[in-house]
Amino acid sequence: MIASARPKPDHWSRHHHHILRLNVFAGALLFSLLAGCGSDRDPSGLAKPKNHLMTVDRGASGGDDQLKDGVNVYLWRGALDTLSFMPFSSADAVGGIILTDWYTPPTSPDERFKIAAYVMSRRLRSDSLRVAVFRQERQGGQWVDSPVSSNTVSDITTRILNRARELRAENKGGD
Repeated sequence: MIASARPKPDHWSRHHHHILRLNVFAGALLFSLLAGCGSDRDPSGLAKPKNHLMTVDRGASGGDDQLKDGVNVYLWRGALDTLSFMPFSSADAVGGIILTDWYTPPTSPDERFKIAAYVMSRRLRSDSLRVAVFRQERQGGQWVDSPVSSNTVSDITTRILNRARELRAENKGGD
């Protein structure tokens, strides 16, 4: 007797078809992600991000000067205002963290800066704020880490604190 080939159950072909579709989808997704990695986009053509936290007065709720979960609204807004000349990479109001993207001053095309600001407390005090500044210089077509001037961090911190105090005075009617 000749052994006949048994047809595979219908669920078998549906299973393989489903796996094939998942593999094609995963491959397309991976390709699209990788395609964006090596792009030579001109950053000047990108829209400047708009941060809604810069326009929302979070301190207008009966004199409350804290964002949800405890960071000082005046320090937060002061940091946003002070760093607004730089493009923001991320800003987390709940965690009190602001990260900028690299910024190249128009007068110094061979250097760039990145800033991380951390609002760490509910108090409007200098020890409630931490600022880190990163600097790079272009050398031979490559960006190389370089030291930051000794007064840069303190200058930026002072500007943020002064702006925070101005915002508080404006909101409290001069208190």
